[in-house]
Amino acid sequence: MKTLAFIHRNDTIFSVGDFHPVKTIFSHHELGTTVSPFLLLDHLGPGFLKPSHLRKGVDEHPHRGFETVTIMFQGELEHRDSSGGGGIIAEGDVQWMTAASGVIHKEVFSETFSKQGGAFEIVQLWINLPAKDKLNPARYQSLKKADIPVLQLNDNAGTVRVIAGQYAEKEGIAKTHTPMTVLDIDLKAGRTAIFPAKEGDSTLIYLRTGRLQFDAKDENLDDQALAVMSSHGEQVQVTALKDSKFLLLSAAPLNEPMNAKGFFVMNTYTEILQAYDDLKAGKFIQEVETE
Repeated sequence: MKTLAFIHRNDTIFSVGDFHPVKTIFSHHELGTTVSPFLLLDHLGPGFLKPSHLRKGVDEHPHRGFETVTIMFQGELEHRDSSGGGGIIAEGDVQWMTAASGVIHKEVFSETFSKQGGAFEIVQLWINLPAKDKLNPARYQSLKKADIPVLQLNDNAGTVRVIAGQYAEKEGIAKTHTPMTVLDIDLKAGRTAIFPAKEGDSTLIYLRTGRLQFDAKDENLDDQALAVMSSHGEQVQVTALKDSKFLLLSAAPLNEPMNAKGFFVMNTYTEILQAYDDLKAGKFIQEVETE
């Protein structure tokens, strides 16, 4: 069984574009390759959008060399990209965007949600790509709530949404470049459950709300904090001290050099400079594969 290595917490609240409140729970700037292939996790909200005719969000910006996974817990986003594509990410949906060789996109609250207003909560995860895949064509996977497998835990202890990887007999619908597990878990107070994680994996648990315990001798994990588990051992056992909602992320580290600047995550500084040159030359505007 994996043990708790350390708890990481960042309580700084800021804005990303018009999105507020936002917390960067962790990033590669702080943790480096300790949590590879995971790069960053932003938690937007919980918040409330007042009804408005303005389309608040983040205007056009580029990405290259990694993936963004946007999980909508409440609210509704509209996505538009440089190829002219786009769509709605509704409550319970997940968008898995592989920026790869380059894409320019914008993310704003949908027209309908903007006009009516309401509660919103979004988690966006950045995942690094292996060097061999960094210049692949960009791709979008629209994972609808109804299509994401949900499994009931034993004795009505809670539920698990399998976004990527496998849990029990359920397999996630997201296509990943390396083997990876992404689970959205709801565990009731007083219940204990065991979740999959392999020897050597980077395994993270992000607690949106609640309180979790891994071992009686360990520090408890509280709201909006990140548990980084040991790479040694298999599986993770957690006990909910309160009703808890959390994400479990587990994947093998890439063990490759990383050089990152702004919206670009590559392997070398030369590749970063090339990304800026390609952006200026308009090479990020291209067809995007959608699934």
